[in-house]
Amino acid sequence: MIYLDYQATTPLAPEAREAMLKWLGGPESETFGNPHSPHRMGRMAAAAVEVAREQVAALFPAGGRVIFTGGATEALNLAIRGAPGAGSIAVSAIEHAAVLDTARAVGDCHVLGVDSDGLCHPDQEWPSDTRMFAIMQVNNEIGTIEPLNKWAAFAARQGALLLVDGVQAYGKLPLAEADMIAVSAHKLHGPKGIGALWVRDGIMLAPQQTGGGQEAGLRSGTLSPALCAGFGAAAALAATRMEADMFRVKHLENIARDAFAGWHINGSTEHRWHGNLNLRREGLDVARLMSECRTIMFSAGSACASGSGRPSHVLTAIGLTNAQAKASIRLGFGRYTSEQDIIAAAAAINAAAKEQGL
Repeated sequence: MIYLDYQATTPLAPEAREAMLKWLGGPESETFGNPHSPHRMGRMAAAAVEVAREQVAALFPAGGRVIFTGGATEALNLAIRGAPGAGSIAVSAIEHAAVLDTARAVGDCHVLGVDSDGLCHPDQEWPSDTRMFAIMQVNNEIGTIEPLNKWAAFAARQGALLLVDGVQAYGKLPLAEADMIAVSAHKLHGPKGIGALWVRDGIMLAPQQTGGGQEAGLRSGTLSPALCAGFGAAAALAATRMEADMFRVKHLENIARDAFAGWHINGSTEHRWHGNLNLRREGLDVARLMSECRTIMFSAGSACASGSGRPSHVLTAIGLTNAQAKASIRLGFGRYTSEQDIIAAAAAINAAAKEQGL
């Protein structure tokens, strides 16, 4: 099989797996302690958690703290629901459902428009009482990189908070300046089931999950030392490999663009993460294509919204018709993708499209 769905999840790095194994201790080990227990085994586990926290924090801007969560969705909920102040929340039209649905549930949600490249610019209207802007750094469906330097300066002038969904950027690109940033371990070759919210110093949040008072009272629940250690190892590895990984995905993208000549790229061709290619072919039956290319793991859209039957809200937001959106596929590749993977997948997908008369 060929795996080309890196936006949905990434393979666990061997270094992250090795870091986790130590803390999956059996009854004869000393590494199964609860990190919130005061005895020696608990302190050992707590020390492992704090090492991981430092490793994860090293990829964020200076001047903030890392709160471990069960994933980016939980982190975004904590940020949106727990942020101080009253007023509206303005979110870009191409945000992940974890942002859009949560902002709508909180109420007073205003959706900001994007251009045909998927870029969200500050030169538009929003409610005067806006207390928070939520703009993702890299879009999970089309790979567009948002102009967050503009938004950071603008939000500061307005006295509003800037929340960034950094899931697709963390460990791949330098993170933008913001007030809060949510990330997920399994998108940078770490384990599933753990994420983090970075909060700038001075911002006080109201806890949304109460009980034991863990994570400085903001996120109750026993932390998994194994998940934390895997997250930390993946972050530390990404810090050393970021430049090499960026070069690699750009090289793979060049191969893919040549191999998919005649397909249209959805989203910006300039301001983008190069490990994400969202392509369309007019008249393409994507369901049939995926059925005929069962050994290639790729997506017809966001994995989080698959099976809904609805066209992608991201693709329709950039101006595509429902038919065009439904004729699009997403290819995601990265650190462990080979040139041959791209070439073989393109050959199979192109052949299947040709069978449809395209």
